[in-house]
Amino acid sequence: MRSFSKPAIDVPSQLELLKRRGLHIQNEARAESFLQAVSFFRLSPYMRPFQQPEDRDHRFRNGSQFRQLTRLYDFDRRLRLLSMDAIERVEVASRAVISNHMGPVYGSHWYINPQMFHPAFDHQRLLTTLSIKQSNATRDYQRECERIDQLHADDNRKATLKRHRAKESYARHYPATYSHPPLMPGWAMLEELTLGDLSHLYKGLARDSDKKAIAKRLGLAAPLMQSWLHTLTTVRNMCAHHSRMWNRELGIRPELPKKANFPWPAHLFLPGPHTRIFAVLCILNHLMHQVSPNARWGQRLCQLVHEFPEVNLKAMGFPPDWHQDAFWHAPRT
Repeated sequence: MRSFSKPAIDVPSQLELLKRRGLHIQNEARAESFLQAVSFFRLSPYMRPFQQPEDRDHRFRNGSQFRQLTRLYDFDRRLRLLSMDAIERVEVASRAVISNHMGPVYGSHWYINPQMFHPAFDHQRLLTTLSIKQSNATRDYQRECERIDQLHADDNRKATLKRHRAKESYARHYPATYSHPPLMPGWAMLEELTLGDLSHLYKGLARDSDKKAIAKRLGLAAPLMQSWLHTLTTVRNMCAHHSRMWNRELGIRPELPKKANFPWPAHLFLPGPHTRIFAVLCILNHLMHQVSPNARWGQRLCQLVHEFPEVNLKAMGFPPDWHQDAFWHAPRT
């Protein structure tokens, strides 16, 4: 262990440092604007493939250019946006398929019954989370009503404003309208959960038959859906915090089909760790065919990669000629 001694330096000094390390900067004004908007620290991981290995001074390989760094950064940014588009749709669809199965089978407030879940599932935490959300929403609504009461308006106008405010979220509308059961129905509860909470809830369901019926609606076996929700929670958090996806090794290995009754890339049937982002992109492509086939998500991924031919796809787990696999072109029903 040693004391930290690196000084904080301004953007012009950062550019001088990069030049001393051997990076060619063709347009210094544009490079300075980029670092003002993105920051040296955030760009640092994208420098590593252009730097000499094992060089303690972080010198760049001959011919390395600042534009190469920004191109790689831009590719990664757009890959995150494309991935978030898919994850959002998959998350919404996952809420729907759970609701559309559990509600009609077990009733509007199925989740209140602890027997719906494994003993290891923290059922009380789920109920407490929903209770707090409703209480906070009610408190906020009451504060808004107090502000409305201070307006210089007639009583009819104030009543109308209060009704509108009450409908702005179901978490405030339900306790203001219904006294029993004390918590909102299942279809509304699912919309209040994070993707991580949703993943835990699905994993915690007591009956395998329910898990299988829900997963089937997304063209999956239950173990795959359980693993993939967990994996997508991790990837969603990466995207939401603008973390790097390029050359990223996942902390968890998603469960992958050993055989599949749906199109699946041949590369992922081969032995290997499959902890790079390619496996996640394949998961998203399959799920997007289930929940939003007209979005042509796989084609958009191919187009993005085509726009950045210089990007090292092997660092993300892509096999050679990956786009020629029938998985990326197969029609789905």
